[in-house]
Amino acid sequence: MLEIGSYIGDKYKILNVIGRGGMSTVYLAMNERANKQWAVKEVRREGVENYEIIRESLIRETEMLKKLKHENLPSIVDVLDEGDCILVVMDYIEGVTLDQVMKERGAQSEKDVINWASQLCNVFMYLHTQKMPIIYRDLKPANIMLKPDGKIVLIDFGTARYYKEGADHDTTTLGTKGYAAPEQFGGWGQTDVRTDIYCLGKTLHHLVTGHDPCEPPYEIYPIRHWDASLSEGLEKIIEKCTQVNPDKRYQSCSEVLAALNHSAELDHNYRHELKINAVIFGVTATLAFVCLLIASVFNRMAGALEDRGYSSYIEEAKGELTKEDQINTFLKAIRMNPTSDTAYIELLDSIFLEDGNYDPEEDLALRQILLTEWDDGKTLEEKLSEKPEEYAEFAYKLGLDYYYAYDGTGNKQMALKWLKVAAESKDLAGGSRSRAEKLSKIAGYYQKLGQVDFTGDSEAGYKTLWEDMTEVASGDIVKEDNATTALMIYRELVHQIYANALHFRNAGVEYSDMSGWLSRIKHIIEDDIDESAESNPEQIKALKETLSDDMLYAGKSLSNAFSESAAVSTEAEDEISE
Repeated sequence: MLEIGSYIGDKYKILNVIGRGGMSTVYLAMNERANKQWAVKEVRREGVENYEIIRESLIRETEMLKKLKHENLPSIVDVLDEGDCILVVMDYIEGVTLDQVMKERGAQSEKDVINWASQLCNVFMYLHTQKMPIIYRDLKPANIMLKPDGKIVLIDFGTARYYKEGADHDTTTLGTKGYAAPEQFGGWGQTDVRTDIYCLGKTLHHLVTGHDPCEPPYEIYPIRHWDASLSEGLEKIIEKCTQVNPDKRYQSCSEVLAALNHSAELDHNYRHELKINAVIFGVTATLAFVCLLIASVFNRMAGALEDRGYSSYIEEAKGELTKEDQINTFLKAIRMNPTSDTAYIELLDSIFLEDGNYDPEEDLALRQILLTEWDDGKTLEEKLSEKPEEYAEFAYKLGLDYYYAYDGTGNKQMALKWLKVAAESKDLAGGSRSRAEKLSKIAGYYQKLGQVDFTGDSEAGYKTLWEDMTEVASGDIVKEDNATTALMIYRELVHQIYANALHFRNAGVEYSDMSGWLSRIKHIIEDDIDESAESNPEQIKALKETLSDDMLYAGKSLSNAFSESAAVSTEAEDEISE
């Protein structure tokens, strides 16, 4: 064990022990130079069976967490391998585990449990939409820290794994019996996002009933079997989360979050009240018709005022000093007219995409807006979808932002839902709809390249990718869509040449095809896109400059891929740098 008062790594002073487990001890430490407290997790070789396996699991956990940034996840700052032990320095999270809360207070209130569940859904949505989706696999009250401010933090990633497209099963079967899904113990295929949904359902059941699933009776009874005061809505959500067959569960945590936000609507009593309200509505409908005739004149006047107020909020939002104020003011505009796509798209273009990067925090803010309830109980997204043309335009825009700009590099998996909405819409302009169809096709298999041989020949897969990408980039995108969309599409094509020129060559793509596209893009950005004529000139100028730099690297990568011919190599560099 570490000595109290000793130092590790010459900067972390051990203050005291704050926790012990079967394999590890957790200490409170102080970085005196930075005047900041940290937690140090010590796993010693002595007395631990299969230490090397535990060591590898711990290293995997720390490497995974180092790459993640989310308010409901801890940060890892240092990993020290001392030979006889491993020391992991991480955020010190003030609070207690929900397991401790349960032991002290028993079953928790439904309101608190739904609040925690919503936070868990948000962090799982973040994990599941990484470029390589992360499946947590071990959700339970002991792995959830409750902070004094009511926020929760998900800890212990020792059993988490990356989801592998096309794999038949997990390499190892890990999880906690009682909470773990059936597929975690073999025979049901590999674990995926629905595994975490099952674990979430079992955890919510435990929290709201106080009955530990690791203890008899092991069968999961409906929550109102234990407490009749609990709502039917939450009972139905938990029941769907914990279906044995993964296909019968919610298929994503965004679906679970939407259900939690509307849990009252699943309640029998709520539906009964709606029926009574419908009868009352029928009785008053005749009177309302008369009133409607009188009000129609005033409505037209109010509509004109509302349009001016809507536009004013949008302009006001652009001028706010902080991003939080900008988002809140945009929300006011959206709530004023939720079926118009203007404020949604302006929020994306003017605020979130101003720097060309759509980061996870901005995405979380947008999703919270879309899930916000309007006056009639529908979410703002549901209100927008009432106008199919407006919804399709927004879906297309958001799909492009996910595809090209999410977290700086784009996320094809997150783009897929929105591109499909756009592609299936009959209300979207033909050029945009066609491009959405092609991009959704690419997004559907994009991540399989280099992981799974989806065509029977991995190089042939790159040939298909090239053909689809160049088809998307064909035509006059500036005229059909806009300059921003065109530059994002060209940037992706240039990046792929830079990253995969050799794969493309091996797949049969000609040098002249790739160099021809680089020349074409160079011509377009120099002659066809005038940033001074655009509504967002600074953004267009920055995108053009970035793309020009990227083309130089792509030209060199292309030269290297065809380096057998020195003449071709020299020609490629000259052609792109002229």
